[in-house]
Amino acid sequence: MNEIQQLLTLRDWLRWAVSRFQEADLFYGHGTDNAWDEALALILHALHLPQEVARDVLDARLTEEEREAVLTLLNRRIKDRVPVPYLTHEAWFTGLPFYVDERVLIPRSPLGELIENHFSPWLTEPPEQILDLCTGSGCIAIACAYAFPEAAVDASDLSEEALCIAKINVSRHHVEHQVSLIRSDLFDDLPQKKYGLIVSNPPYVDREDMQTLPAEYRHEPKGALQAGGDGLDIVMRILKNARDFLAPDGILIVETGNSEAALIKKLPQTPFTWLEFSRGGGGVFMLHAEQLTEIA
Repeated sequence: MNEIQQLLTLRDWLRWAVSRFQEADLFYGHGTDNAWDEALALILHALHLPQEVARDVLDARLTEEEREAVLTLLNRRIKDRVPVPYLTHEAWFTGLPFYVDERVLIPRSPLGELIENHFSPWLTEPPEQILDLCTGSGCIAIACAYAFPEAAVDASDLSEEALCIAKINVSRHHVEHQVSLIRSDLFDDLPQKKYGLIVSNPPYVDREDMQTLPAEYRHEPKGALQAGGDGLDIVMRILKNARDFLAPDGILIVETGNSEAALIKKLPQTPFTWLEFSRGGGGVFMLHAEQLTEIA
């Protein structure tokens, strides 16, 4: 008897999926960190069930149509290495759901922890103007809008496709009155404003790391990941121009990931404050406006 035909209940499918995920040596890093959570998320999505479900439901039997739907999703995860959020079209950031597909990166930045903490202690007053550079899905900009409901938030990206996704999420969260989407190559086409906070999760993967990324990352837009030989092409442009767009008491916060060491080596005199996170992650620096005057 075919092993698939023996999988009758949701619990049977969950156990089987976890075993197959482990056997396939999948990479977990797009919202979950283990096979169990990924398998459960996909199965519940295929069955149109909420992610928080009573344990009794695990013993419910699946119809033939449901089994086919579950198997299709699990096979895409195993054979094609598609990350779960691209299969479910949903990712979570700062406790908020966002639509995602392969036109944008999957939200996973440690910047979420800073937003939840209102950038304390670095911001002493709520900013009136916030800029999110390289907004992608819009998750950082929208989370900032929730954190600072009185602030106007500009969310910019060079990619028209990314801005299409950001527009979906702005509408989903009903923040059209607060979040403005702008197509711009970093600062090139932005309005002349002075922002109390500029935050960015730009492309920062160097050429060497791009060659060794797990297969799951190949589904993400390359242009949102790679940034030159040392991963600093975009970060350096931000550093050279941010001062003109910051308020006198404003701050700049940028994620650099594994390119942190290369940035310190390139700018040894710059007084970066490297931030720490209780939930893990790193490679994020903070600079006050006046600390940017010497970068040219």
